[in-house]
Amino acid sequence: MNSELLLDKLLDLLPDAVCAVDVEGRFVFISSACERLLGYTQQELIGTAMIELVHPDDRERTLATASEVMDGQLKMHFENRYIHRDGHAVDIMWTARWLEDERIRLAVARDITEIKRAERVQQAIYRISEAAYQADGLVELYQLIHQVIDELLPADNFQVALFDAAKGWLTFPYYIDERVPLPASQPLVSGTPLAEVIHSGKALLITAEQAEAQGQEWVDWLGVPLISQAGVIGAVVMQSYTDVIRYTEEEKGLLQFVSTQVAAAISRKQTETRLQHMARHDPLTELPNRMLFNQHFDMCLKRAHRSREHLALLYLDLNGFKDINDTLGHEAGDQLLCEVARRLESIVRESDMVGRMGGDEFTVLLTGIAGKPSVAVVADKIRAALAEPFSLGGQRLELDITVSIGTALYPEQGSDRQQLFRHADNDMYAAKRCVS
Repeated sequence: MNSELLLDKLLDLLPDAVCAVDVEGRFVFISSACERLLGYTQQELIGTAMIELVHPDDRERTLATASEVMDGQLKMHFENRYIHRDGHAVDIMWTARWLEDERIRLAVARDITEIKRAERVQQAIYRISEAAYQADGLVELYQLIHQVIDELLPADNFQVALFDAAKGWLTFPYYIDERVPLPASQPLVSGTPLAEVIHSGKALLITAEQAEAQGQEWVDWLGVPLISQAGVIGAVVMQSYTDVIRYTEEEKGLLQFVSTQVAAAISRKQTETRLQHMARHDPLTELPNRMLFNQHFDMCLKRAHRSREHLALLYLDLNGFKDINDTLGHEAGDQLLCEVARRLESIVRESDMVGRMGGDEFTVLLTGIAGKPSVAVVADKIRAALAEPFSLGGQRLELDITVSIGTALYPEQGSDRQQLFRHADNDMYAAKRCVS
């Protein structure tokens, strides 16, 4: 029996690919397993430069390793990525050595794509779970999720859509799309791909052929539901506008597997954010409570000290509020407090802050003011706004509500929060005595 023919047949039976590359880096021999590995025939690869098939991100270190092999080093378990004929990346582990007499690099290649994909998925799940604890807020969490998923499969166009089942309402807290601008919050419209994903709770892949039939401009559309213990809370959507990036059923399954951890991370961060908000805001008016107001005040004082700015604190107390509670009831009193909060917020700038200290007492922090006349202008606006009729219980009422306002200026009337609060509080009670 011809020994060379027997060797060729044995090589063809091996699951690993065997190849030889000359001193110029071109294939001079390749076993038939390479076609299973990369999609090219032996005839197509002979004479082709090896580096042309290597993933662009891995070429530099692949050339460096090839140089070490040609210097006589035996390389085992070297890993890099090649580009398959159909465009997807293939993870390969190489063992290679240089044959000086033949002037070729002889190498054995093993396909480890599935192993590496499983490793990346497990790492992605861990990183997403970790992000739920490390991210400062939901926006940062969405950014980290996008980054992790983009390392698993192309996610240039990526969005997180959240669904409020009670209201049937969609919001898009994270939205990256190269062609379509950020949509406004909207009802979930039946018949859309997103609605199908959310209503069915199943992943959906729409390919180029289906998209063309529907008159869509994207090439591929991939959406997976975000399912938590409370049910479907939204979806993660990716879409491609180019043939270079295509999605497959395998990638749909991959994204769906990861989406379970994404949903858990989002739900955990939503709960954390909600609890933080409750701890720092007044439950009735949603204004910053005493703790948050004081924290913000201290921060602004430090900044004002560094930049030599002026601040002002206004301490407000509603006159006649007890009579409202006594005559119209506590529900009407609560409505009045909420409307007062809304009017105060409408008067001040975004850089200022309104807080509720409790009962019918409110505070206003003004930053970067010019001086006492500016504070007087804001105080007059507050008095005018609260003198307008209020709608309570569906009725527009003329209420005998006035406001006593005490003020304190930094640095003229105090250098720290305690001194300024004390001065504004005393000024407010002096104003209240004048009313009574």
